[in-house]
Amino acid sequence: MIHIDGTYGEGGGQILRTAISLSCITGKAVEIYRIRANRPKPGLAMQHLRGIEAAKMISNAEVEGLKAGSTRVVFKPRRLRGGKFRIDIGTAGSVTLILQTILLPSLAAEKSSSFEIRGGTDVKWSPPVDYISNVTFKAISELGANVSIELVHRGYYPRGGGLIRVSAVPSELEGVVFTDCSGSKVEGISHCSNLPSHIAERQAKAAEEFFKSRNIECSIGCEVRNEFSTGSGITLWCGYKGGSSLGERGKRAEVVGREAAELLLEEMESGACFDEFLADQIMPFAAVARGKTRYTTSKISMHQRSNAYVVNEFLGDIVELNEDRSEVVIRGKGLI
Repeated sequence: MIHIDGTYGEGGGQILRTAISLSCITGKAVEIYRIRANRPKPGLAMQHLRGIEAAKMISNAEVEGLKAGSTRVVFKPRRLRGGKFRIDIGTAGSVTLILQTILLPSLAAEKSSSFEIRGGTDVKWSPPVDYISNVTFKAISELGANVSIELVHRGYYPRGGGLIRVSAVPSELEGVVFTDCSGSKVEGISHCSNLPSHIAERQAKAAEEFFKSRNIECSIGCEVRNEFSTGSGITLWCGYKGGSSLGERGKRAEVVGREAAELLLEEMESGACFDEFLADQIMPFAAVARGKTRYTTSKISMHQRSNAYVVNEFLGDIVELNEDRSEVVIRGKGLI
């Protein structure tokens, strides 16, 4: 059994998600202890529970400690079966964080998988769905992952109610040395639900003006919905980098748009291939691919260190983080 300390590095849910995902892939049982022990509310929150429950379904696993607030989980996978699955977080918990637990194992299942996941699509402390679709999926597709995602409904805090549909076809992954990462222009989507259309339009205009004043080509679409959940936001991307911001009561739409633009420009000016978030998200996929994956990142983050710790505990010392060059090298094990 693999033993993972849940307080390592940033000590959050990322450790749990990667550990469960790699347990499914390798077939190795794992114990994760001291889960989120340093957080104000330690242990499993609802979205963590739902992620483990989903992994249990797809791998026919035996699980100990599967309850709210639990600080220890033992996960023993059996067989990755694939199929059709419906997951309802029941809150505005992030649907994209659920994907971080189950997407990679689905690529190693016996047959194709499809998921309907309900919850928050655009919420704090997690990648928005448009980032996953246009940055994360772009990168893992380069490794050979056959995946697709459809946004059906937006879900914002606090009501949630968003819905995505994701398909994953069993795939053979190959390592990639990423070098051409500049991107040709900034693209994006500015969105709102149950709010006046000018909210999305002003967010988009502020971001476009920010980039055009710097002679950077920019094209941002607007999306206006009337749905269960009320909120707004904007996600921008260029190559393998992204930036996003969410609306809040009392926060002007122009501030939202400019905030996302500033975040993306900071990543673009780093000269790195990946932004700090993609560098973290792609790591487990590269670890199980065949051959070496290498990329530079704008920052070696605590999340990356946490992910590298979990990967290396499962697969040996295959992840190397070079602080001086902000470079990540992963010697993939060829497991799928």
